[in-house]
Amino acid sequence: MTSALLAFDRAGDRLFDSLRRAAAGRLPSLSALETPAWLGLAVAIAAWAAMVLFSEPWGRLWGTGQDARCYYQATLADPYLHSDWNDPIAYVYSPAFLQLVTPLTALPWQAFMAAWTALLLAAVRFLTGPRLLVAGLLFPFTAMEVAGGNISLLLAAAIVLGFRCPAAWSIVLLTKITPGVGLLWFAVRREWRALAIALGATAVIAAGSFVLLPDQWRTWVEVVARNVAAGKNGTWASLPIPLLVRLPLAVAIIVWGARTDRAWTVPLASMVALPAVWYGGLSMLLAVIPLLPGRGLERYAPAVAAAGRPRTRSATITAPARNTAAPAQNGAAAPNGPASAPPTAGPTTPAA
Repeated sequence: MTSALLAFDRAGDRLFDSLRRAAAGRLPSLSALETPAWLGLAVAIAAWAAMVLFSEPWGRLWGTGQDARCYYQATLADPYLHSDWNDPIAYVYSPAFLQLVTPLTALPWQAFMAAWTALLLAAVRFLTGPRLLVAGLLFPFTAMEVAGGNISLLLAAAIVLGFRCPAAWSIVLLTKITPGVGLLWFAVRREWRALAIALGATAVIAAGSFVLLPDQWRTWVEVVARNVAAGKNGTWASLPIPLLVRLPLAVAIIVWGARTDRAWTVPLASMVALPAVWYGGLSMLLAVIPLLPGRGLERYAPAVAAAGRPRTRSATITAPARNTAAPAQNGAAAPNGPASAPPTAGPTTPAA
């Protein structure tokens, strides 16, 4: 079993190295995309004003807030009045999420959009930091997501926060559900406490919500089952790759990343596992940034950063221990072994 896992790790490393070499020289470095913080703030304010301005009247050509309207129109009394897969104002998340956003829906539509857009822009700022904010906002899929008002950016932020506060995963599990495959990170690494917190927090929130809205929860289960069947092949506005194809790929990415200390694979795999990868959902790639060394990894996943570099976990366990005996003088062999210690597994320079 160990040899098979090591072979899997090495295959993943080779594929990743090939992709990185192919991208070298073709994609700019993150440092090259940095701009002054004030410019990022100015672009964010301009984007916020544009999204609010073009949200009214709703439904016009080039209007904004198409997805945000799904949350705005839903009511706690009958949240799933519009819940078919291709309904432009379908609400298909759990009653718990609607309970969370309901206070905002008491606002007039344009005021709701002002608050909702500000929340999405704050998520972009959290993911990119101040100097990459312009690049993050101009990333085409981010612009689409902010304009539409979907929750992918909020899920991306929750996934990053989930490394330090696993309860943040509850927003993922109580909305789009399948990106919760990212929790395999904790299982593969045997971080059972973090996994228990994530699942336990979700269960507590769901239970409390169910007590208040039992009929709506029963309806939600039916809605999920119906839309899984109806939307299994995607739509014109999403990548035409069924979830049944993408989900095993997401699992493989997570397992490889967890075994080799690559925290950035978690948001990547969660994005791949979206129920439908709407083009705006690709904005979840921004969550890779704060999980890179020197970009936030040390803050959000300090245990991973402490490893110093990605590595194969099994290789670390089975590698021979370094010979700590002092070598004999005049070049003679040390009493307990050769003069040079056996090398540790893997490269010694940091890698992404």
